Amino acid sequence: MHELRTLALCLMLLGGLSAICPLGYAQAALLMEEPYGFFGFLNPTGHDAMFFARICAETPIKVRRCTPGEPGAAITRYQGIAGYDWVAMPLIPYLYSVENPSEAPVRVDRQTVISLRERYHEAHLLTLGEKVPEGGTFQRGWNQLVGVAYERRIYAFRFATTEAQDDALIASLNAGTNHSHYSLVFWNCADFSSALLNRYFPHTFRRSLFPDAGITTPMQVTYELVRYAGKHPETELAVFAIPQIPGYRGPSRTNKSIARSLLTSGYVVPLAVLCPPAATALVADYFAWGRYPLRLKQAQVLAPVEVTRLAFPASPAIPEQLESRIAPQH
Repeated sequence: MHELRTLALCLMLLGGLSAICPLGYAQAALLMEEPYGFFGFLNPTGHDAMFFARICAETPIKVRRCTPGEPGAAITRYQGIAGYDWVAMPLIPYLYSVENPSEAPVRVDRQTVISLRERYHEAHLLTLGEKVPEGGTFQRGWNQLVGVAYERRIYAFRFATTEAQDDALIASLNAGTNHSHYSLVFWNCADFSSALLNRYFPHTFRRSLFPDAGITTPMQVTYELVRYAGKHPETELAVFAIPQIPGYRGPSRTNKSIARSLLTSGYVVPLAVLCPPAATALVADYFAWGRYPLRLKQAQVLAPVEVTRLAFPASPAIPEQLESRIAPQH
């Protein structure tokens, strides 16, 4: 009888601890990706994506719970790739076009990047459709889904999640129509990330006239997450930098707000001539709201074999199955 009472007490304590500490160590992260290339010059706000440690890509348009040892998936919105509103990619291929981070090159040329991407596309991305364009300077295509780190530097803002939240997101994504309604102004990649983040932090991410003239940008969403985490330590926010792999193209540019983009590009000069009040409002918008102090210089830099820290903080031990998969090969 005494043993039964002890067992019951232990179960009650375990239940209480799980209620008090529901987050565990599985994670998610907002990925703020720097702008690059000609399009990045025209629109230097960059790109947003979301990473989830518990959510994996069964296909690019269907997600599921990860099995032990899988490092999770990046989920993002691009401009109507194959007509889909969002796509999901395993984290390592999304970053490096390879399935094992130890295979990621330390430096690449154009032909290497093309070969890595084509190899992964042939093996895993034909489910999107054989006629989906590869993509280029002006046309978006499947090459945006693989080897992102060859194009630009990425900042990852990691936060804690619960199993129930992740399961609810899986169900919602799989049940939706997933038909593209992309709009650069009203329904872009940052709007998508904002909507997903609101599932974890309700009513935190909102569209407003100021800053950025009502357009949601990656810096704006990131700043709102940082500000929320500053008031809620249980968010367990940590910041990481995933460097751009050198050699393929020049370094990516810093993310900018809409106001800063217009100021630094010189567009404010003709605007000041044509409409001085609008130029004044633009300058005020930047200095009052649009500078977004994110302290990116404090980010911990992650090499390819270290990116699974997005899924597992440094304090808990990384599961042995995952450890064996990410260990460098000599």
